[in-house]
Order: sequence, then C-alpha cells, then structure tokens
Amino acid sequence: MKEADLNLLPALQALLELRNVSRAAERVHLSQPAMSAALSRLRRHFNDELLVRTGRSYELTAFAKALAPRVEEALLNVRDAMQLGAEFDPQESDRTFVVAASDYVTCLLIRNLRSRIAEAAPGIAVDFVTVPPLRPSAELEAFNAIDVIIGPMGFNLAGSSRQLFRDEFVVVMDAENPLLEAAELTVHHIAAAPQAVGEFGGSIVTPPMQFFRQMDEPPKVAARLAGLQALPTVVEGTDLVALVPRMLAARASLSHRIAVVEFAPELEVPLVEAMYWHPLQTADPANEWVRGVIQDAIRGLEQLPLQSHSVAITGPLVPGPF
Repeated sequence: MKEADLNLLPALQALLELRNVSRAAERVHLSQPAMSAALSRLRRHFNDELLVRTGRSYELTAFAKALAPRVEEALLNVRDAMQLGAEFDPQESDRTFVVAASDYVTCLLIRNLRSRIAEAAPGIAVDFVTVPPLRPSAELEAFNAIDVIIGPMGFNLAGSSRQLFRDEFVVVMDAENPLLEAAELTVHHIAAAPQAVGEFGGSIVTPPMQFFRQMDEPPKVAARLAGLQALPTVVEGTDLVALVPRMLAARASLSHRIAVVEFAPELEVPLVEAMYWHPLQTADPANEWVRGVIQDAIRGLEQLPLQSHSVAITGPLVPGPF
C-alpha cells in the first residue's frame, strides 16, 4: 500500500475544486512551483492525471470527479476533529470578521450588529465589503477572504446557508410625480415610466427585472446604479421611479420627499436574503459566533411603519415564482 502524505490533502482539495494550479496555490498559500510539485506527487500517488488541459482551462478526470466529494468529506472531518478542543472567547478576542453584503443589507444590519458586538465583544471589529459578483454556482474561493456572505436566495450561491429575512419590493417616486394622480396604476404604467434600476454586476437578473420579464413589460431604464440604497435619493425631485425593498423604502421615506406605492398582493415581488459560509467553517466556534450575532441583529430590526399611496399597482397575475 502506498504511504499517504496527509499534508497534500489541502492542496488536493484546492486543485479538485478550483481546477487551476495558480489559484489553488493562492488558496493554500503555496508558490506556484510548490503547487505544481504537489500535483505531480498526487498524480504519482493516484496513478491518474487528475487535471487534464482542455483548451485554455483544465478539467477533472473521471477518477478525480469521483474523488472530489471524498476529499471534501475527509477535510471536513479533520476540521471537526481539530476543533473539538478549540475555544473562542468573544470578550477576549480582537479578531476582525469580514462580512460581504449589499449596500441595502448593510444599511439595515450595521446599527444592530454594531451595538450587539460593542456590548458582548468590545475588541471585535466587522468589516463590511461588497458582495462578490453573483453568479450561478459561485465558487467557494470567495470564502478565502470572507467569513460570511449575505445575499439573496435563488441564485445557487456556494456554501452552507441559512435564511435570514424576507422582504418585498415596492415602487418609490418623487412625492409630486404625476403618476400619483392616476385613478389606477398598473404594471404597464410603472414599466413605461423612466426607471432607475439597481444592479450588482455580472449577468445576474435582479428580482425586479425578472418580474418585468415575466409580466412581458420591458422597463424603460433611464438610470443604472450600483446597488439599491441610493435609489430613493435618486428619484426625489425627478420623474424617475424605482423598485426597492420595503424596509429600505420605509427608512428612506423618513428623510426624503418620496411616495411609496405597493403592488397588489397577487403581484408581490419577493426578496429573501440568506447568509452563506464555507461548509468547513460550520463547526468553527468563531464563525458560528458571528453567524449567531448576525441572526440576533436581524431579529432586532425595527419594523418602521410604511405610509404608502392609496392606490396599489395592479396587473395580470404573475405566472409562478421568479
């Protein structure tokens, strides 16, 4: 039986997941030559190429594809075993956690999260960074520098996840927008009005854009912004309309001269946010602690009252969920 070098296990997992020698080297903090040498040793050990070049990229061999879930499970078991005696004392820690979230989620969360951390763990800091470009089956490599990602469900983001909260989109516009004088507002009216939209990069189609697509009402996009938080500010004093989450609209309406118009119940445009983390961090005491604080902060969100326009937006029923 061949002697197994368990020191190669992290390199093997990174190679099987990332299918790229340079990125795998970066993942496990090795030089590229050292990772290439590790790959050569692994190929000799398994008597298999593991990675084969196809054009400008690499693909896993059939053996490597079968091996990948076993390696992932083995690393998870090792991590769990090593953490049996691990301790994390938030009151004594000076760790900085990195949380990736949209501007909208950061706006909702940061006050509650900061107050809880200041009370329970005064030495701990949290850095909020922009969510990596959302794409289906996003790679776990994002968790190299991020402890928790907070993002929408329904986009097949990688990692373990847990639902945090549910919101829904409403329409915001200037308080003097002529649309508010209509006896009836329909999806067609909103789609035909000049619209400011929030985007998150990549090829992600946001829930509002999915909604208009399903309603067969292409929106008249007049302005594009990164994220959602600035949309209520942008529509104030203009003829623009924008779809924003209800909780963001409620906060914005306290300081901006905007009107909020809801969709009829059957036309609800939902937004469900979850937190994501690397599966290997599930039992990590520090990661588990910060996830718990995030959940506690979300539960403590103040539900501000929303004074909406008396006329709801109507239209044909949406044919199924987004």
